[in-house]
Order: sequence, then C-alpha cells, then structure tokens
Amino acid sequence: MKIVVDRTKCTGLGICESIAPDVFEVDENGDLVILEEQVTENGRAEVEQAVEGCPTFALRIEQ
Repeated sequence: MKIVVDRTKCTGLGICESIAPDVFEVDENGDLVILEEQVTENGRAEVEQAVEGCPTFALRIEQ
C-alpha cells in the first residue's frame, strides 16, 4: 500500500504525525514529509487512522 498526499490540501497540522510518527513528519517549514511511502501490513492500522484523522482530507491510501 502506498500513501499519497494532496499537497494543495495539506496544511501541516501534524495530526498524522501524532498518530503515526514512524511514517509522517512535519518539518521545520510546516511541510509534511512521508518517511515511508510504502507501508507494510504491520503499520496499516496506524496509517489508516492517520488518513481518517486528517481534517483537510489531504491523505489517501493506494493499493
């Protein structure tokens, strides 16, 4: 599974980072950095929570 970010929607709030800190990081400029674009089944639940928790709907998962 792959994480996709719509950069036009992402505001860098960091909710995804707080839910899945091994996968998401907001840098010092407020930009979202994907630390692992390909997520294993072990991390799937955490990433799904982060995607669902995004208030701007900037994240999605592709198979």
